[in-house]
Amino acid sequence: MSGNRPELQARTTGSYDSPELILDIERVLDVSARQPIRAEFRFDPESPLVVSVEFVIEGGPRVLWRIGRDLLQQGLYSVSGLGDVQIWPSHPEDRATALLQLASRDMAALFELPVPPLAEWLDHTYRLVPAGHELAEIDWDVATADLLQEPGARSD
Repeated sequence: MSGNRPELQARTTGSYDSPELILDIERVLDVSARQPIRAEFRFDPESPLVVSVEFVIEGGPRVLWRIGRDLLQQGLYSVSGLGDVQIWPSHPEDRATALLQLASRDMAALFELPVPPLAEWLDHTYRLVPAGHELAEIDWDVATADLLQEPGARSD
């Protein structure tokens, strides 16, 4: 995939406060085989540490992953992530695309993502909730009480 390919599409939808980015990406099956996939990126300022990504395969299932926003941002420019989620630039010299690998148990999938629209969209999310301010709005007394509550107990 190249950032210059005409079939590459990106559009931003949703409200200003809850931006969404829809990208037509490719799943890398092997060196010469690719599968077109739609990826819907969503950011909720109420849960600013993560980005939800729903992968939509035509005629197939929808698969939802939650990826750390900082991990995704860093991976556009350098290797980022360990274990289940890893992302890195496919060609560090031109930075047009990045590779995203998702693993679960004994399965893995590799996707190629266009960097420019994703980077622009992530920049927008950082304007909504700046880095380092993700936890500023948390009421720590309530969060701690919820954590310490007995399992199955009702909260008022």
